[in-house]
Amino acid sequence: MKLFCGNSNPNLAKNVARYLNIPLGQAIVRRFADDEIFVEIQENVRGEDVFLLQSTSHPANDHLMELLIMIDALRRASARRITAVIPYFGYARQDRKPGPRTPISAKLVANLITEAGASRILTLDLHAGQIQGFFDIPTDNLYAVPVISRDIPAHYKTDNVMVVSPDVGGVVRARSLAKRIDALLAIVDKRRERPGESEVMNIIGDVAGKDCLLFDDIVDSAGTLCNAAEALLAAGAKSVTAYITHGVLSGGAVERISHSKLKELVITDSIQPRDDVKKVKKIRILPIADLIGEAIARTAAEQSVSSLFD
Repeated sequence: MKLFCGNSNPNLAKNVARYLNIPLGQAIVRRFADDEIFVEIQENVRGEDVFLLQSTSHPANDHLMELLIMIDALRRASARRITAVIPYFGYARQDRKPGPRTPISAKLVANLITEAGASRILTLDLHAGQIQGFFDIPTDNLYAVPVISRDIPAHYKTDNVMVVSPDVGGVVRARSLAKRIDALLAIVDKRRERPGESEVMNIIGDVAGKDCLLFDDIVDSAGTLCNAAEALLAAGAKSVTAYITHGVLSGGAVERISHSKLKELVITDSIQPRDDVKKVKKIRILPIADLIGEAIARTAAEQSVSSLFD
């Protein structure tokens, strides 16, 4: 077994390699003068079970091309099996046609990764479960719920906690967390007028006096989270914390969170946090290297991955 990574999240790759007790594979991933990507795998991978860790986060297109080119390089170097470990799968929000003459980009990206030569996919908290079906190769979708459910009792009295879904579409995800920590569930009913903007309408559930935990897969502009926090506090919530798997945090999201009524935003390191994110006291990073490392170890040993979440 060998583990390689691109430039999207080298810190996570190093931590995963440390968990697996193996050295991180040596590879050169650099740019030509015109920004074309050049890849060179610097060790023998013939007949090896290779895992390639690369999130397709910002800049999404650059990191996606790195992933595709590295897969091609490994395939041409005669790797026995190539597992693309994609902690954050970009383009996942484009998983259907919201209107006429629009693409389903998640399917296109899935096709690109498959055609490049990946043998299987290992990813974390896909935005929509049906994206697993976009791949024509085995795909394991890991969940951050076990990591988050272990973190919550260390910071909150669970007898006063209420898990809150920031929208109706995330109810199944929020319910799974609520079940694990034996907490009640509430829902924020919002209406999105246009992309990137949201308007909170009402709260489904009694949140008065509760420590509310907003749980979702992606925080991008953070407008939904900040609006939901205000609505929950207005409904009598004692405090509002957000647990999010993927901290995209684009545009003015970091500043928005730092001035919001959120007590804390907890994100995993599926996307390598930028320097400005690390400086904000309200944002805490939850490591997921052990989860991904264990999933890789089980995949390599042909053991069950789904049993991680039983």
